[in-house]
Amino acid sequence: MKYEVFGGSFPAATVTLNAGEKVFTQSGAMAWADPTIEMSTNAEGGFFKSLGRSFSGTSLMFVTHSATKDDSKITFSSAFPGSIKEFKVDANHEYIAQKQAFLVADPGIKVDAIVNKKFLAGLFGGEGFILQKFSGEGSVLTEIDGSICEIELKEGESLRVDTGHVAIFESSVAYNIESVKGIKNVLFGGEGLFLTTLTGPGKVWLQTLTLEDMANKLAPYLPIRTTSTSSSD
Repeated sequence: MKYEVFGGSFPAATVTLNAGEKVFTQSGAMAWADPTIEMSTNAEGGFFKSLGRSFSGTSLMFVTHSATKDDSKITFSSAFPGSIKEFKVDANHEYIAQKQAFLVADPGIKVDAIVNKKFLAGLFGGEGFILQKFSGEGSVLTEIDGSICEIELKEGESLRVDTGHVAIFESSVAYNIESVKGIKNVLFGGEGLFLTTLTGPGKVWLQTLTLEDMANKLAPYLPIRTTSTSSSD
C-alpha cells in the first residue's frame, strides 16, 4: 500500500492507487477522493460475519475503493486525535486490536471479530468480549488514540496495563485480567478493579489516550439537555 500520513495529532492518510488497485474500509471512513476512484459496498463474508464484526467496532458493511486511473488518490481520516500506524500482515504476523482500530486495508486482509475466551477478561478488560483480528496478507492502517508506545515482551514476560490503553498486540501475546490487590487500591487507586495483563512472547502497542478518559474529562463542560413539555387546555 502506497500512502502518506499527515495532520499531526488529528491524522489522515492519503492512499495512492494505480488503475485496477483496490483498498477497503468501513463505511464513513473516507474523507475525500479523486473522481477516478469508484466505490462499492458489500457484506464481506456474509451477513452474520458482518454482524459479528459490527460488535467489534467496525461497520456492518465494508466499502471497497477501486482506481480507474493511475495515481488516483483517496484520503481517510482518523475519528479521534491520535496516530495512524501501518501493520504488515502475513501467516506469521497476525494482530489483535482494540475496538475501532481498523481504518483501511489491502484486499488480502481479513478483519474478523474474536471473542475473548476468558469471561473476566471480556467483562472487565475495557475492550469488552469482542476484539478485532487482522489476518491474511497485505497492509492495514490502524487508528491509535494518542501517541504510540511499542514494547516487545520476551517469552513469559508480562506487562500490566490500565484499562483501555492496550491498542494492538501480536497474536502470540496472551491477554488476561488480574484483580487489583488491596481495598484502598481498589477504592482510591483510580485504576478500577482490574488491570489487563499481557504476556509474551510478542510485541504490544499501547496508546497514551483513551476515549473513555477523554469523555470523562469533557463531561463536566458539556451542556445538559433538558426536555420540556407543554400542556394545552
